[in-house]
Amino acid sequence: MKIAVISDTHDRVPVGLPDRLAEAEEIWHLGDVCHPDTLLSIEALGIRMRIISGNCDYLNLWPGALGITVGGLRFHLEHIAPRVAPPDTDFVLSGHTHCPDRRTEGAVTWLNPGCISHPDRGAPASFAWLEVKEDATWTWTLELV
Repeated sequence: MKIAVISDTHDRVPVGLPDRLAEAEEIWHLGDVCHPDTLLSIEALGIRMRIISGNCDYLNLWPGALGITVGGLRFHLEHIAPRVAPPDTDFVLSGHTHCPDRRTEGAVTWLNPGCISHPDRGAPASFAWLEVKEDATWTWTLELV
């Protein structure tokens, strides 16, 4: 499965981003959408989107966290990364910091695609592709916007 992972739109979708996401089988948004109309151009693609709330999502339209299993791998999505990975989790995906990250601690891999719209903390605007194969192999590829 090819998943586009984005975070921190903060009421902005960069020009051309929906076209770049069109090949995704799913889109995971890791919070701080702000106003839901921000996502209309991405939703128009007709691709399943999973969204979690961030600290700037004041309308409480989405869950605060999601657990998703793909290809036998267990993913935990939460805008602000928890201090400790939830039990039975292989990956923690989070946003909030506006900086991309990929690290492994013990048996858990922590992934952050960076910020799609406000790269105000020294990192360029970015998103990521997460590809999970049926044999539970995976790749994480960061893309600059």
